[in-house]
Amino acid sequence: MSDGIPCLWMRGGTSKGAYFLATDLPADAATRDSLLLRIMGSPDANQIDGIGGADPLTSKVAVMSPSSRDDADVDYLFLQVFVDKPLVSGAQGCGNILAGVGPAAIERGLVAVAGNKTPVRIHMVNTGEVATATIQTPQGRVSYDGDAQIDGVPGHHAAVPLLFNTLAGSMCGALLPTGNAVDMIDDIACTLIDNGMPCVILAASDFGLTGREDRESLDADTALKSRLEAIRLQAGPLMNLGDVTDKSVPKMTLVSASANATISTRSFIPHRCHATIGVFAAVTVATACTLLGSPAATLATLPDGDIFRIAHPTGAADVILRRDAVGTAAQAGTLRTARKLFDGHVFPGT
Repeated sequence: MSDGIPCLWMRGGTSKGAYFLATDLPADAATRDSLLLRIMGSPDANQIDGIGGADPLTSKVAVMSPSSRDDADVDYLFLQVFVDKPLVSGAQGCGNILAGVGPAAIERGLVAVAGNKTPVRIHMVNTGEVATATIQTPQGRVSYDGDAQIDGVPGHHAAVPLLFNTLAGSMCGALLPTGNAVDMIDDIACTLIDNGMPCVILAASDFGLTGREDRESLDADTALKSRLEAIRLQAGPLMNLGDVTDKSVPKMTLVSASANATISTRSFIPHRCHATIGVFAAVTVATACTLLGSPAATLATLPDGDIFRIAHPTGAADVILRRDAVGTAAQAGTLRTARKLFDGHVFPGT
């Protein structure tokens, strides 16, 4: 390790992370995780002795390898490196970091360019699902330049469309693990749902909030976070996730009505308020909006077409949600962007 470890540092969607080949990391998970903590500089609120950005959104890792499945081109394992705890979690996927996997796989030679646009089938190891990313590859190489814009990211970049087919129950075994659109926990109406990301969806008004509060105010509200955590710990077993004390799922998502979007969200991941919203969480919230009687459905303004606009503290995320004849979510997709920030070697120290 004294010569450093090959690393791509990339922005994927509204997150940043380190992208590694599995062959460049230790095969033993515990040894690998210890190494990643040193690389990111955790546990330390400032991550001053590592490359992490002192925020869950910038302390993420993608581990890539040739696909173990015939229906995919690359395997992608997502790892969340906690900022202030000595913890690395693979308990969930990340749709934002996923946006960078296609470009990174091509950059690292795992996938060959196939014309001006290259489809990359990505096996998401955390959940067992496959996503297809379409990467812009004019002149035989990845291009990060384009006109696509996503809220939460300045400027415009090459579009990275992502299409998912079978997300329901990705970690919980069923879209609604309890079989209910609404469960009562601590006298609060909750939707326990997993359409790519296990989420507990609750009305902000049930906590005396408008749903328009900024991230900093919510992070400073210790009483609110204590109530949310008490509900989360009870929801874990109900969602077939077991004891979630040291897990980053389920995500706690407060919803409210929006004048300019399908619905507005304030998402906790799980103990800090998200600056935006994760891709899979956005898909899951959009799906909840279609469940009659749920907190989200009560507050949502459903679109006429397939585009659900999910508002968050810094803008909104567009989710493509195709519904069948009875209004059930059948296929989901989203548009992200990605950008290579540096390619080199990272030195983990001792």
